[in-house]
Amino acid sequence: MRNLKAVLCAAVTTLAAGAVSAETVLIHGEAGPNRGARAKAIQWFADKVSERSEGDMRIDVQWGGALFKANAALQSIHDGVADMGTVISVYYPQEFASYGIADLPLDNPDAWVGMRATDELFRTNAAVKAILDDKNLVYIGTFTTSQVNIGCKGAAIRTADDIDGLKVRGVGAYGKVFGEMGANMVRMSIYDAYQGLDSGLIDCSQGYSYAVSALKQAEVMDSYTLLNWGQVGGVGTFMNKDAFEALSADQQELLLSTGSDMVDYFGQILTGANAKAIEDMKAQGLEVIELPEAERAKLIERGQPYVDAWIETAGKAGLDGAATLEVYRGLLAKYTAERDEKGYPWDRQ
Repeated sequence: MRNLKAVLCAAVTTLAAGAVSAETVLIHGEAGPNRGARAKAIQWFADKVSERSEGDMRIDVQWGGALFKANAALQSIHDGVADMGTVISVYYPQEFASYGIADLPLDNPDAWVGMRATDELFRTNAAVKAILDDKNLVYIGTFTTSQVNIGCKGAAIRTADDIDGLKVRGVGAYGKVFGEMGANMVRMSIYDAYQGLDSGLIDCSQGYSYAVSALKQAEVMDSYTLLNWGQVGGVGTFMNKDAFEALSADQQELLLSTGSDMVDYFGQILTGANAKAIEDMKAQGLEVIELPEAERAKLIERGQPYVDAWIETAGKAGLDGAATLEVYRGLLAKYTAERDEKGYPWDRQ
């Protein structure tokens, strides 16, 4: 049954049909502030929807958790508290296990490749789409934190074994692997890592190059190791299915195509920001280390139990995890090959 908000939306659209100009306004809930790379991409999406629809449709973004917090996004969009919004999969490891596939510690270090693989999976895979239907959701577009790396003060990670004995801030499966390799894990927000490194409360912090730059953490680091491992990519825009179906076919297609284009736009932002951040670290005198392939393989192997655990969790949620993961790996290979052959989309002209 359609929720009341969607019914009213459809009714307003119908009443306005005879007017010279009618604008459909869609409310987007975002738990984060209106700053940073993801916020820039969301605003780009909103601006492009308005531009491409020639004023027929507009996205009103409610920032900073004004409508709902990150841990309430899934239910809130399902219920129609907002027409659409940002969902972060780590808050729903069982309830939204299908999206957690983008967070797995796979051989998946490239931001654009990872997002493109996730985007295609959620647009085309029948089993994944069935789960979205059951949750009253429509997939619009995806984001990522980009590849997981690690920065240290008074230490350097040159091999996987160098993590042993260090005090480390880490999260997700990546942090758990560090712990299994002998690190003393410290619960701490990425926003507190500067003080933690500066005070000696932690030796190293798991992070992302552009975030290290934005949070000025290089000021309290001596080394930064590029792990070339995986990323946290289960972050994206989803829409209430009733609200989506209340739109015209042209409006639906415009939202979907703009959401797909947002992946390339965000990929360009992150790729450029990460490259600049690493250049800045080197200029500041940090030792930037590329983890050797054999050491990188150790991390990927250590992450396999968490991949297996996801397959089991996905099965309990009604998804064939092994089959879906096989499809996802194939998509990662597909977009890696496309990048290698053609380059990134923003470099092709």
